[in-house]
Amino acid sequence: MATILIIDDEQSIRALLKEVLEKEGYRVLEASDGREGLAVYQKDPADLVIMDLLMPATDGLEATLQLTREYVDAKVIAMTGAQGDRNFLDVAKLFGARRAFEKPFDINALVKAVKEELATP
Repeated sequence: MATILIIDDEQSIRALLKEVLEKEGYRVLEASDGREGLAVYQKDPADLVIMDLLMPATDGLEATLQLTREYVDAKVIAMTGAQGDRNFLDVAKLFGARRAFEKPFDINALVKAVKEELATP
């Protein structure tokens, strides 16, 4: 069973993703900001990280960069609610995110992306 770490400061987003991904058969870990997410990943490396970009403390861009530098095989899907500003999503990809989604996102498209990322080495 693959493990997915959700890093988002919005508890409602974490709860939604956890419910949907657990129904798909994944083990789900949660963190409320980048700093906590990095600590969780260090203790229990996940197969995939879903990372919000705009968070207090350590933001998602900084956490994505740190994660992909320390763990070259880390897989990150970035997401942001900064609508209309694709710059955040483009920078996330430069920092190592494999895919990027704007909030509100299509949950089916996100689940499909999760499955595809977990199927690739």
